[in-house]
Amino acid sequence: MNSKVFLENLKDVPFIFEAQLSLFTTYRVGGIAEVLALPEKEEQIKELKNFSKKNHLDFRVLGLGSNILVSDFGLPGITCCLRNFKGIRIDGQKVTALAGTALDEVVRASIDCGLAGLENLSGIPGSVGGAVFMNAGAFKAETFDKLISFTVLNAKGEIQEFKKEDVKYEYRKVWGIENCVILSATWVLDVGEKEILKARREEILQSRKAKQPLEYPSAGSVFKRPVGAYASKLIDDCGLRGLSVGGAQVSTKHAGFIINYQNATAQDIYNLIKEVQKIVKEKTGFQLEPEQIFWGKFK
Repeated sequence: MNSKVFLENLKDVPFIFEAQLSLFTTYRVGGIAEVLALPEKEEQIKELKNFSKKNHLDFRVLGLGSNILVSDFGLPGITCCLRNFKGIRIDGQKVTALAGTALDEVVRASIDCGLAGLENLSGIPGSVGGAVFMNAGAFKAETFDKLISFTVLNAKGEIQEFKKEDVKYEYRKVWGIENCVILSATWVLDVGEKEILKARREEILQSRKAKQPLEYPSAGSVFKRPVGAYASKLIDDCGLRGLSVGGAQVSTKHAGFIINYQNATAQDIYNLIKEVQKIVKEKTGFQLEPEQIFWGKFK
């Protein structure tokens, strides 16, 4: 990519050349992004996507980096990081948030207004865009439960609104938006008792702290829940707690997590994921499907 061309054509978009992606992912691994753009406005995102399409550049959208494993070899083209594209608007029972907003901030703000329906999503480390893109969930609740609509920048570079009923969604999957950039999401929540909601949020946060290895870099649950089983139990039953490859380790606290235990590389984590899949398949017959997304080249 010609850096000079990028500079001349996108003067108003904040960006970093040769950005170290380990600073932008929760695993704290990943190589160099050729260009890391940090748009703050919808028009800038549109400009970035159209520019990359016109110039045949790779284009990826990064939220808070919580469900991504980025290769040690880095990423060519434009990595569009939405962490500065954030904001929450609450109007009665309607809550709208921009894609780069932390989902947990939306939960907290809703509870502060006495609105119920998102509290079980407390502590999920991702952004609103990422949560919508994969229908993130926890504690028997999902992003789409109370969602009514979301806006995207579609493959044609146009702003488009989807009503929830317009799309097919299921556990950790939303169909038909693979080439879209999520821009915002809107929920309609129930009126609730603020103190009860705060207590529920605290209960969930304490449960996460007690059961999950939050003291180490990770990217949340590694595998989707297979039909008829639980990934963490299958891994546990195979005796894989503590299994390590390089600096990556299956958490001894929660077998569904892989942690950056000691200066792991992305390749260490990738190799450990593959090893866990292999052993679980051999011992139980279940094929674990990663929930996390792999970006770049892996050996």
